[in-house]
Amino acid sequence: MTESPPVAPGALRLRPAPAGLPDADLRPPVLAESGDPFTALRVIHLVARLERGRPVRLDDLVDRLNAIHLDWLFPHRVVVDHLLQLQSNWIADYRSTAGIDLADEGPYGPTLTIEDSSRVEPWIVRQAERAAREARERLIAFSRLDRVAGG
Repeated sequence: MTESPPVAPGALRLRPAPAGLPDADLRPPVLAESGDPFTALRVIHLVARLERGRPVRLDDLVDRLNAIHLDWLFPHRVVVDHLLQLQSNWIADYRSTAGIDLADEGPYGPTLTIEDSSRVEPWIVRQAERAAREARERLIAFSRLDRVAGG
């Protein structure tokens, strides 16, 4: 009988994975939520790339988000909530509603129009930076938890 080494904290040693072991880096699906910075970042990232000065159907935005992020589900109301937050931020920053225009009804449903001006680009980047910072803060807070139960 071989003697095993004593057990000590941090002494975990791993051997190579068996041949054919599937990758464990699968991610569970995520349901986008209102007020969530991870969702906000994804919505803002898409809005930043929209054509300026041209109405876009909200249904098309929702469909594109769901097509880009296959492991996420973006409900229509959640996307609208994040667009309303962007509009509110624009109004607070510029005292104008023209920058982020959400129209209730177009011939094919509600639309979003982003102002075609030079002030949109730096503003939308700042919005994305804010959401990314909040998301990173949540990840850092999560990484500090010792156990799933938070103990």
